[in-house]
Amino acid sequence: MYKEYDYVIVGAGIAGCCVAYFLKQYSKSILLIDKNEKSCLGASGAAGAFLSPLLGKPNEFKDLVTTSLNFSTQFYKNLEEDVLNNCGVCRIPKNEEDKEKFESYKPYIDFEYEKLNEGYFFKIGSQITPNLVCKLLTKECEKLMNYKVEDLQQDAKKSWIINNEIKAKNLILTTGANTKLIEEKYFNIRAVWGQKIDIKTSTFNNINYHKECSVSLVTKTFDDGKYLLSLGATHHRFNCDKEVCDYCIDSVNINSCAKCYTNDITSKDSQKLINLGNDIIKLNDVEVVDIKIGARACSVDYFPMVGKLVDSKATIEKYPHLVNGSFITDDKLLMLENLYILNGVGGRGFVLSPYLANELVESIINNKKLDENIISNRLFKRWVKKYKLNNG
Repeated sequence: MYKEYDYVIVGAGIAGCCVAYFLKQYSKSILLIDKNEKSCLGASGAAGAFLSPLLGKPNEFKDLVTTSLNFSTQFYKNLEEDVLNNCGVCRIPKNEEDKEKFESYKPYIDFEYEKLNEGYFFKIGSQITPNLVCKLLTKECEKLMNYKVEDLQQDAKKSWIINNEIKAKNLILTTGANTKLIEEKYFNIRAVWGQKIDIKTSTFNNINYHKECSVSLVTKTFDDGKYLLSLGATHHRFNCDKEVCDYCIDSVNINSCAKCYTNDITSKDSQKLINLGNDIIKLNDVEVVDIKIGARACSVDYFPMVGKLVDSKATIEKYPHLVNGSFITDDKLLMLENLYILNGVGGRGFVLSPYLANELVESIINNKKLDENIISNRLFKRWVKKYKLNNG
């Protein structure tokens, strides 16, 4: 006999933990699964967890980040006292060209700011502690850790059977850069690897900074009077063929993976972060005390992916003229039943995830319509136009 749940969430990073939190308002039959021994490892664990505005001229992605930042800031404030450190963030232009860009963005800035030395200080800038937040979000949720999903099948009633052990009436995938459970070719995720380091230093800092890297405020004072703060994050894309090898993405405890993200890269990146941090604020007596790495999940157009997935095989079989460039409305697309996703949040996971998780849950429970910019339909429609090229 299977152990049955109304909802099973696979992936216990910030996205999955937020989905679990909002679903808990409607259902008690929820299971959160992760291949690691605890939540918030991988990309979420390696995140600086800074909440900061996106600067730029008006566009739909900037609007999404602004809406998410307002929602998430208030959400974390309400989650529990002292979860959110609303210390502000100073954004410093990298060079003269960057400074000119910022000047051109001023008419379109959505948040209060003021000049601070060479940069611009935003009061809304904040920081949270990733593992603490994920723990709070899931404290009343049933969890199954150290559990790797190896087999996923759908039965005649369209429930999902996991490893021939667990049955889910509804399955929600929040697995980030590891997309092995999603066989749809249009579902295109790029893994952007990043590294965050915690350092011990005699330098005190009481706000967040961002230039070419981010420098956090002091998060702890040691007995010897020195301070703990974080530096992050680097960016790497490895030319791995995931059809051949996805060891790093699929690895349990990604921080111990040395196939692609080698010790040499780790050492060089740590020194790079220290150098970049010193370009922002003088860091004295630096000692690296912790290193975390993770693969951010970035979509090809930077927008996240939320909601149902188009069943490409079924849709093309029903509407074969699609591969010739014909058009159908979204309501005619055939979707994978009882399957949902929240993915592609990139480097803004702690800003986007609370807002997107709430939107997803409201769409599942109350049929709220999702913004067309974040649903998978857009990716399918672009991919199907190239179907003949991709499939001979």
